[in-house]
Amino acid sequence: MFAAVDLGSNSFRLHIGKYEDEGIRVIKSARDPIRLAAGIDKTGNLTEQACQSAIDSLTRFRAILRDYPLTAVRVVATNTLRVAKNAGELLPALERAIGYPVEIISGEEEGRLIYMGVAGVLADAGEERMVIDIGGGSTEVIRGLGEHIRHVESFGIGTVNQSLAFFPDGAITAAAFERAIISARSHVEDAVHLFSFDAAKVNVYGSSGTMRAIADTIRRNNMGDGRITLPSLADLMQRLIDFGHVSQIALDGMKPDRAGVIMGGLAVLIGFMQEFGIEVITPVEAGLRMGVMWDLQLRATKADRRDRSVEEFARRFHIDAARAHGVADTALGFFQLLKPATDSYARYLYWSALLHETGLVVSPTGYHKHSAYMIANADLPGFTTREQRLMSTLILGQKGNLKKISEMLADIDFAKAVLALRLAVMFRHAHITLDLEKVRVKLKSRIDLEIRRDYIKEHPSISFWFQKEQEWWAGIGVDFAVKVI
Repeated sequence: MFAAVDLGSNSFRLHIGKYEDEGIRVIKSARDPIRLAAGIDKTGNLTEQACQSAIDSLTRFRAILRDYPLTAVRVVATNTLRVAKNAGELLPALERAIGYPVEIISGEEEGRLIYMGVAGVLADAGEERMVIDIGGGSTEVIRGLGEHIRHVESFGIGTVNQSLAFFPDGAITAAAFERAIISARSHVEDAVHLFSFDAAKVNVYGSSGTMRAIADTIRRNNMGDGRITLPSLADLMQRLIDFGHVSQIALDGMKPDRAGVIMGGLAVLIGFMQEFGIEVITPVEAGLRMGVMWDLQLRATKADRRDRSVEEFARRFHIDAARAHGVADTALGFFQLLKPATDSYARYLYWSALLHETGLVVSPTGYHKHSAYMIANADLPGFTTREQRLMSTLILGQKGNLKKISEMLADIDFAKAVLALRLAVMFRHAHITLDLEKVRVKLKSRIDLEIRRDYIKEHPSISFWFQKEQEWWAGIGVDFAVKVI
């Protein structure tokens, strides 16, 4: 049983689902329309009131989660927490409220998860499709074939920011809609060529709550059959203009709490359909939260998307696979010898070791710094920003001065992961194939390493590297004792 919590710009939502009959069945859902995006002030910070609303919402969600025997929980935050300047200050309070880590995911990762959610409910594995998700603060567009993603783009335009920008006082006019639609088209016009497709061969789906609400309103008010077309959207837009103000809207299916942002979402939808040349969009009851649960299910069955991301990244930058796997296997071996309290860093250590030489494509000089930067900023599907920063720090710490990562070394298990990687890099780069059963290493208040004398005889340069390693650890107040046996 899995739980997905989506900290969206428009609302916070929760799904609890169970994997059965090769699908995920949602058994509990909750929604809190807190309009987080509207809480960003002129300085780019979330107001105190907005922060408290977010904390209170997650406290309520935590009470719901307690009632279920959950295998895994993932909490993801999207555009508003990506752009709010004080998001980093708010994050610890949100994590205390919900009781789980909160991951601020990139727009590309959001798009990937949205597509996973949609693909999980569509049966046709060979279908050419496009998925559009209009959120409160951003809109994701994804092209794919069956379950395979071909291209993802995230645009910084959504229902809340468009409504605030063009319908701030609730008045609904034709002129305001025209400006809002032109604004939407301007956001996407430079990216249209990336999604070039034959409209007759590609099915387009709308995955967001906004899309489903618009489609439902169209159907209930006899403007169409529930699918989204430009004529039906034009009809809906005219009806809203005729009402003249948000407070006067009287349409079946349009809930009062959604009416305030529906104009912004409608303008984005019309603008995108015009710019992409889309004739019909079919709403689908799946998206980010369903994608998060599918991702958790895949991780539980060892089909982790992150493994594939690392392999693809390594191929793209022509990393020596044999050398990288040698370092990764040796690093993991050292890590096990160091007996960490948990295995929470083991996979990140392995992935970091596989990618530790990525920066060689930039320059052999300071390659570890280039590698760390690339991993921190790359688009690695499946990884969160926090995970990439963790791997970047490990990779930065693979050699040289340790002061640059000294704060992270206060975590003893992380320090063991760094030491394991440094030793693996040192020995593999010295062309020493170690028998880890004949090596002893400990890290408590100091580092103790026992190594066979024949390794030193065969590779005398290793003595120099031991000396440098002792100096670097001494620089952060840790003794490094080497005993030759």
